[in-house]
Amino acid sequence: MTPELWRKFSEWPLAAAAVVFLVAYSIEVIDNVPERDAVVFDIIIWATWALFVVDYLANLILAERRWHWFTHNLHLAAILALPMLRPLRLMRLLSVMQFSHRVAGRRLRGRILTYAFAIAILLVYVAALAALDAEQNVRGASITNIWAALWWAASTITGTGYGDIVPVTLVGRLIAVGLMVGGLAIVGVIAASFASWMIEQLGSRVAEEAEAAESETQSEVAVLTDQVARLTALVESRLPPR
Repeated sequence: MTPELWRKFSEWPLAAAAVVFLVAYSIEVIDNVPERDAVVFDIIIWATWALFVVDYLANLILAERRWHWFTHNLHLAAILALPMLRPLRLMRLLSVMQFSHRVAGRRLRGRILTYAFAIAILLVYVAALAALDAEQNVRGASITNIWAALWWAASTITGTGYGDIVPVTLVGRLIAVGLMVGGLAIVGVIAASFASWMIEQLGSRVAEEAEAAESETQSEVAVLTDQVARLTALVESRLPPR
């Protein structure tokens, strides 16, 4: 089996597993389910995690250059190693909804912006869940419910940082750092796409003006050529015969 064939058959099952994981993880964290009552959620989370491990190992084994694939996919290993990153597997939903990988120009820019906004929304929600999981049972914490967590995540990723809600645990602060870095990266992608659009618009306008100028020049040359031909004919008609 080739890596492409494996990805084709595993895409939808893994996307469904990612959704199931996020639902189970969300319920467990938002409802603050005690450990003794979280057996069902833990089973679901570990089962979906096992599917991701199988997918990771399958891609590694099927890769022609395994070491190259491993070194260029360290983020996948991080997602498997760190529970708070596993919901990012939901980004597979975007890849399976693409009707074509061969897009260019404006359609490519639109796809990039779609990814950027989708990643931003998902990053805010996942960071809010992870922060709530780390903070809600800590004395003196201000992130004690999902709404406070979402407000904190949204203000952090945008760089606003009002300071009314702040993490007090090490894990929470590490999540905040990752969220800020992610926010800067997303803003960079959006800014680059906008700059590319501006350059394209400017290039199109310059090309149109150049084409119009060339057309006008050709028209003027044609008129001058016609006038020269008429003058030549007039002069020749008035010359005495040889």
